[in-house]
Amino acid sequence: MHPTTPDGRYFVVKGQLWRCSNPSLSEEVRQRLVNELMAARREVKAAKASADSDALKAARTGVHQAKVALGERGDVWWTDGARDFNRCNVENTPYAQWYEVSEAQRSTK
Repeated sequence: MHPTTPDGRYFVVKGQLWRCSNPSLSEEVRQRLVNELMAARREVKAAKASADSDALKAARTGVHQAKVALGERGDVWWTDGARDFNRCNVENTPYAQWYEVSEAQRSTK
């Protein structure tokens, strides 16, 4: 499991922050959006396999739209005015110290 920042806004993969889904989404809505995201990702794979550039563009649009609806892209879902660090190297963000401690604890387990 990837570590999640204490505020629940991001998870970390290979030292990079990725925005979490909006936790205020109902489970039903979240699952519907995840299903749409997975379907769009399958469409991306199929379009690549068939070398159909129009289908690929449409499928990637579907992926983007699902991610925006989930809160993983687009406007942030929190309301305190904090900056978005999506896709930033965790070491270059206010989460750097937390991550360093978190990784040290994980490596001793």
